Amino acid sequence: MSLDEIKISRAILKQFTNKLSDYLELDVAVVGAGPSGLMAALRLAQKGYKVAMFERKLSVGGGMWGGGMMFNEIVVQEEGAEILKDLGIRIHDAGDGYYTADSIECTTTLASLACKSGVKVFNLMTVEDVLVRENRVTGLVVNWTAVDMGGLHVDPLAVRSKFVIEATGHATEVLKVIQRKSGVDLLTETGKVLGERSMWAETAENTTLENTREAVPGVFVTGMAANATFGSFRMGPIFGGMLLSGQRVAELIHERLEG
Repeated sequence: MSLDEIKISRAILKQFTNKLSDYLELDVAVVGAGPSGLMAALRLAQKGYKVAMFERKLSVGGGMWGGGMMFNEIVVQEEGAEILKDLGIRIHDAGDGYYTADSIECTTTLASLACKSGVKVFNLMTVEDVLVRENRVTGLVVNWTAVDMGGLHVDPLAVRSKFVIEATGHATEVLKVIQRKSGVDLLTETGKVLGERSMWAETAENTTLENTREAVPGVFVTGMAANATFGSFRMGPIFGGMLLSGQRVAELIHERLEG
């Protein structure tokens, strides 16, 4: 078989354009492809919803790749270990209710399962704004990350979605855009992002689930974005709460979509 560079280019352009065009209207748009975002997208896609993820970086996985301080192992508690086992990820019993798992296996397995379940991942895309109708977020405004990094004046495109999941972690990038530009108050004590506090793993693991909820009409928060939004602590390289939070936000949105 002879290879033609133009045919290669045309195949990429045609397929990507078709994919993006088909996913401009969604049930759920997930912003940030870290562990909680991947988990949420996977569970929603398994329920048959049309889900796309928008990740500003080249790779997905967020902070899970690096484990703790670049030692590529993560820790989960009993509940997190059950999720990993259900996903077919190997775990090691470290004693006293702690389990470890290879962070590369965790990240690649989560990403693969999400894609195979129907999630479409659009990496190298940045959310620079949201669509708001009658004080409810109804979609995203996206552009290439390179455009944002270069400070180029290039107009973005819009994505309509029934619900948005804010999964950008510590940065809470979507909510900060909303509070800066939309005039819509967040569902926090001050109406704004309260901010993340210092590391306290035990408390943070619990509050991650408590804070997994709607933060502004149409937008749910998950993972570290949940704790940062509602002013709780960071948990460090223990990831059970992240996975449980991703599952929880999928359940909450499923209830709303079904209701």
